[in-house]
Amino acid sequence: MENCIFCKIARGEIPSQKVYEDDEILVFKDINPLTKIHLLCIPKEHFKTVAELDDARAALLGRALQKIGAHASAWGLADGYRLVMNQGEAAGQSVPHLHIHILGGEPLSWEK
Repeated sequence: MENCIFCKIARGEIPSQKVYEDDEILVFKDINPLTKIHLLCIPKEHFKTVAELDDARAALLGRALQKIGAHASAWGLADGYRLVMNQGEAAGQSVPHLHIHILGGEPLSWEK
């Protein structure tokens, strides 16, 4: 999508602090971190929510989760991390592009 901020980041039009990138997936540091380590994992293909998953997008999301698991220790998350996917404005999704928040680097509680 032309005006989507995450699409612009994926295309390199907006700078980001990348920690992982391949042809399908980008992981970068959140500019407003909620925890010591706060990363965002986005598919480069634009879609808003899991309601838009077809078989190909579901497989892409699975590959994104595999990459998170494979790289978590290198990102400083060996002791554990939380994955969050807000779906829709009422759930707190502020950017209408599916993304996974990767939170950790400190003990997490449900109050944060």
